[in-house]
Amino acid sequence: MSTTRPTYWRYGGQAVIEGVMMRSPRYFAIACRKPDGELIVHTEAIEKTILGKLQFLNRPLLRGIFMLIDALALGIKALHFSSQVQIQNDPQIKPLSKPVQDIAIGASAAGGFAIGIALFFVLPTLLTDWLAREGWGSVARNLVDGTLRIAIFLLYVGLIGLLPDIRRVFQYHGAEHKAINALEEEGVVSLEVARAQSRLHPRCGTSFVLLVLIIGIFVFALLGRPPAYIRIPMHIALLPVVASLTYEVIRLAGMYKHGFLARVLLAPGLWTQYLTTREPTDDQIEVAVAALQAVRALEEGAAETVPEPAIAHSVSGSTS
Repeated sequence: MSTTRPTYWRYGGQAVIEGVMMRSPRYFAIACRKPDGELIVHTEAIEKTILGKLQFLNRPLLRGIFMLIDALALGIKALHFSSQVQIQNDPQIKPLSKPVQDIAIGASAAGGFAIGIALFFVLPTLLTDWLAREGWGSVARNLVDGTLRIAIFLLYVGLIGLLPDIRRVFQYHGAEHKAINALEEEGVVSLEVARAQSRLHPRCGTSFVLLVLIIGIFVFALLGRPPAYIRIPMHIALLPVVASLTYEVIRLAGMYKHGFLARVLLAPGLWTQYLTTREPTDDQIEVAVAALQAVRALEEGAAETVPEPAIAHSVSGSTS
């Protein structure tokens, strides 16, 4: 991407339930399909982030972990909104109260974190500890351990992608990438332009996770092989360091994604996106385009006023 182009790489997004969330530095927009097929778009200003409140943390190799925390919080908020769109329009489902919803979201996040630790830390450790009896050194066992993490990750995303509901989310994930690519490559956000774009994108969470696992192999391989009760907490404690380093790599590679070195660094993550994205339909691309158009209008428009939060409006007809 030419350095003379606008900094479109500051736009990003996420697939949600029957929709897409797009964000810019100051705003976000969620576009969702209601069960009756109507397209609804919700726009809101982003609340002050951790780095917005604590500017001294906005430094390379430090900012990454805090940006990830902010992105996770916004992603959960977007998922909650999209789920409410589906529930509120289904007469057979009784909406939960907000305290119950918050408890459910917290329990799901805690459960997911526990499963992640079991799959990516405990299981590989148990599977590779027996190699010590075969005379394998600590570095070799740590390399095998890291390779197992990658294999488990690829197997997991490959299997869940077979589920019909997850497949639809992966289609919206592809639509999100197509819309962002249309903006970055052509400077135009429309259904026609987005349809012709790739469903892969270098600044994807899939690329991030895979690169974290790859970099983690080399970092953890140098730490020896202490007992599991020390090793597992140590690896978990070092994850923010590895994640921050990975964030900077992804950020730079995304800004200069057409360079040879960037293409080499990003290739494994892009290949993995064939598992976490699917070719979307025009209706799904239309949703992603509507979200990106809405957030771009807020971010780049001349209006000085901030939109009132929690206001949704319907979008009908073509978004091109």
